[in-house]
Amino acid sequence: MKRVGVIGGGQLAWMMAGAAEVLGIELVVQTPSDRDPAVALAKRAGSAIASSIIFAPIDDAAATAELASRCDVITFENEFINLEALDSLVQQGVCFRPGLEVLAPLLDKYDQRCYLEDIGLPTPSFTTLEGEAGNQEVNLPKSFTHPLNLQNLDFPVVLKARRGGYDGQGTFIIQDSHALESTWQRLKYAPVLLEEFVPFERELAIIAARSAAGEVVTYPVVETQQVDQVCRRVLVPAAITPTVEQEVKAIAHKLLDSLQAVGVFGIELFLTASGKVLVNEIAPRTHNSGHFTLDACETSQFEQQLRAVSGLPLGNPDLKSGGAVMVNLLGYEHSQSDYLAKRQQLAQLSHTHVHWYGKTESRPGRKLGHVTVLLETANRAEAEAIAQTIESIWYSED
Repeated sequence: MKRVGVIGGGQLAWMMAGAAEVLGIELVVQTPSDRDPAVALAKRAGSAIASSIIFAPIDDAAATAELASRCDVITFENEFINLEALDSLVQQGVCFRPGLEVLAPLLDKYDQRCYLEDIGLPTPSFTTLEGEAGNQEVNLPKSFTHPLNLQNLDFPVVLKARRGGYDGQGTFIIQDSHALESTWQRLKYAPVLLEEFVPFERELAIIAARSAAGEVVTYPVVETQQVDQVCRRVLVPAAITPTVEQEVKAIAHKLLDSLQAVGVFGIELFLTASGKVLVNEIAPRTHNSGHFTLDACETSQFEQQLRAVSGLPLGNPDLKSGGAVMVNLLGYEHSQSDYLAKRQQLAQLSHTHVHWYGKTESRPGRKLGHVTVLLETANRAEAEAIAQTIESIWYSED
């Protein structure tokens, strides 16, 4: 398969384009805005997506039908899709990877939790909260150990929008019943996922890929560090015991084999002080926690995605260095700027790779780029010190 359609034109598609050129694959992208990163890249002469942009909303099934006419297989850059609308295309023979039946139990966070529980993977206790405004009594499924009374909960709890949340959006740490009611009211009493707050020791993540032939490969387990529920740093590899590492990799294998998935998946997890591993969220696509693979691994997650969906053998996911640290360059102000001086300063750091997504507008929390630094050894203290140096440059007022 030499032509791959991508639904979504953000930085994930932008980073996939470089791998497409290496593999001799043409990307055809469906995206709504001419300011999206993949569109800017497409204007470059010789780009793998130079003549293949379809401007349409992500959930526009008619546009996806046009996309299908231009390519051999379609994959996804994000989850903002309409599965029902795409189902008719499957009936017409359009090939999606991952398949719609793979995405179905994952796109809604409550459905995802139920699926993980059904296949025996460990998750926080959870329920769905739904009903009419002001309803204060909700019966919980078996996942919670006690009935839920919104006036008498063990706080804090975590409330998540069931669809559409990303980069911390749609996730709320709730401290009391008043905050629960007011937050749910702001969400217009839409059905939400409610789960226990896990006092984790660390947050972990793993990128895993599965081919159409059933081969599964996993990347190193990493530690992610969040600020305001947005990923700021990824430390590679995570400083964990071999037992925890094997448990995380076993979770990845079980999930992808159970789904019969084809493609790359990002799996986020909690590690408690007692060494217990719990699955937090699944992303059925390339993921921010795997951006380090562009520079630190034999095969990047973006090349791996293209290999999986186009039927090529999966690549080697091993590290090329002793370790790495990835730092997201997040917006911290409302501005129109390319921050060239700061990027040049970052690029002068040793063993540093700066990736700028070409976005024209900065706003607080928006992912504008990332920096990966390769390390000779896997030293958590060194990685954190380097991350602090990068952040001191990026967030300085100069």
